[in-house]
Amino acid sequence: MLSVSCPGVRVRALNLTDLPGLLAVQRACYGEGYVESAEVFARRLASPAHCSLVLEDGGRVCAYLAAYDSLLGKVTPLHGDFEAVPQADTLYLHDMAVLPLLAGRGLARALLDPLWRQAQARGLRQSALVSVQGSQGFWERHGYAAQPLHDAAQRQRLAGYGADALYMVRRLNFP
Repeated sequence: MLSVSCPGVRVRALNLTDLPGLLAVQRACYGEGYVESAEVFARRLASPAHCSLVLEDGGRVCAYLAAYDSLLGKVTPLHGDFEAVPQADTLYLHDMAVLPLLAGRGLARALLDPLWRQAQARGLRQSALVSVQGSQGFWERHGYAAQPLHDAAQRQRLAGYGADALYMVRRLNFP
């Protein structure tokens, strides 16, 4: 298992200079229907609510986690902006991708753990996401469970991700 304490490997805040590497990881992981543009990511990074992370090895982006503070039950549309809310209660994970050749080495957990801790320190009580492309089992192993959406507008946003998309929630309960 790859450890983030290895020389040259680090987790840090995602910034605009990372976008070419982020897009390369995205293209390696997703079909065309889920690839989001540099312009969309640039707008997200400009949001005061964003708390996205990148994992780099020797200056090369290997994985990223696009996230922001939001509200329980609120779905970010595919290709949508990160909308700041007055009183966030939920860490929303919009997108996480790891280069396929590095899968199974703990990179996802290296991104998730610090983000969960930071969110809890900010007073957020849960984390939410939309599971796509058959990723439900992965997210369940990380403590997420499917949860119905009661708002029709949010169900419509969810439908934009495809028929197999699920809204999932995890309680943030670190000691």
